[in-house]
Amino acid sequence: MAPDLTGVPAHVITVSDRGAAGEREDASGPILADALRALGADVATRIVPDGIDSVRAALNAAVGGGARIVLTTGGTGLGPRDLTPEATAPLLARPLPGVAERLRAVDAEAVPTAVLSRGLAGVTAAPRSAIVANVAGSTGAARSAAALLAAILPHAVSQLDGGDH
Repeated sequence: MAPDLTGVPAHVITVSDRGAAGEREDASGPILADALRALGADVATRIVPDGIDSVRAALNAAVGGGARIVLTTGGTGLGPRDLTPEATAPLLARPLPGVAERLRAVDAEAVPTAVLSRGLAGVTAAPRSAIVANVAGSTGAARSAAALLAAILPHAVSQLDGGDH
């Protein structure tokens, strides 16, 4: 039987000023949420404005509420309010640079500007560690991230819980 995320609490946080103000429909968050649900995860979603304080508060609420997987989408670029990585960094006890690198690289051949994403990935501190990954805000990045993360998250959560390598 293939590994899955049945019953694993997960949270998808969309970071968008216009989305939080109701001026734009969230297109990337639902892609990530649907991918996690397809693996059996119990997924909550939230839209917050760009900025360190709003993103950090949402991340803390998700992890504090028991999420084992937290994916953000948006706020990873070079714009003045794209501060999702800065909000995420202090929460990561152990970085997962290979995940962040792959999330950027997977689309770079078709979309060269994908390498401008500054997204991070890592694991929060114990006792109940969570995997956090920043995904770029485009639907293409979300689709690519969903495929990559679906392949690795079940194994990663198992390892966090003491599972075999």
